[in-house]
Amino acid sequence: MGYSHITRREMMVNGACAVAGLALTTSCRSFEPLLGGRGFKIGVCDWTIGKRTDPASLEMAKRLGLDGVQVDFGSGEKDLPLFNKELQQKILTEAAKHEMEIASLAMGTLNNVPYKSDPRAERWLDHGIDVAKAMGANVILVAFFGNGDLRNDPRGMDVVVERLKKIASKAEDAGVALGVESWLSAEQHMEIIGRIGSPAVKVYYDVGNSHKAGYDIYEEIRLLGKQICEFHAKDYDDLYGKGTIAFEEVRRAMDDIGYRGWIVMEGTEMPLGLEESCRYDAQYLRRIFPPRV
Repeated sequence: MGYSHITRREMMVNGACAVAGLALTTSCRSFEPLLGGRGFKIGVCDWTIGKRTDPASLEMAKRLGLDGVQVDFGSGEKDLPLFNKELQQKILTEAAKHEMEIASLAMGTLNNVPYKSDPRAERWLDHGIDVAKAMGANVILVAFFGNGDLRNDPRGMDVVVERLKKIASKAEDAGVALGVESWLSAEQHMEIIGRIGSPAVKVYYDVGNSHKAGYDIYEEIRLLGKQICEFHAKDYDDLYGKGTIAFEEVRRAMDDIGYRGWIVMEGTEMPLGLEESCRYDAQYLRRIFPPRV
């Protein structure tokens, strides 16, 4: 099934109606980010700091001046490392020890084992919801890059919609948002959300990826609004504030949609070395996205 043509204005109106309808017809918890102080928290992807699915990521993130870590499920043939309950507990223990938080979980392995075609991916995401609930995380990043790319793949899109439809009620009951991150436009993401019809399916918005894909990220943030569950901060060109992403404009767009929540750094440029670059980026983001607003 292809995408029918629809204007941005029509998409905004239809999206608002769909959200309003869901609010009236579902009794599940809200999937909006909730933070004390109604400000922002700054986290980092564990793979960005070279600690993928590693409890040591919490101590390192603490040293870098961050609030938490986005923990990846890791990769495997039959199961994923984070399915191990002992590893889950080690990560939670380190988080408590260093007074850190789990910002969210990420299933990056779906870039190689596509959700649209591999039955393992469907089983992994189902189990991933149980893991998220056990670890107190309310967002799972569901990746659609590499082998899982949905661009120009209407059949793959149909499969993804049907699979997410089947699992959405479980995510709703667990209070876990499934954040779709892909190369698709805001309108295409809204199409997916509308077809699935569950408040548990959201967009995980990466400002660097969407900018690289040629989208107007500031307009897209406003268009998606409450459908965004969390953000990746990224700039493919330089350290934050020195590249092509205007994070002040990102903040204005977030203000317009009422977003207060996690901003997770996924750095790509490390001209000062890994730790110093991450520390610089974190300090830069703090000035624009403070913990209290």
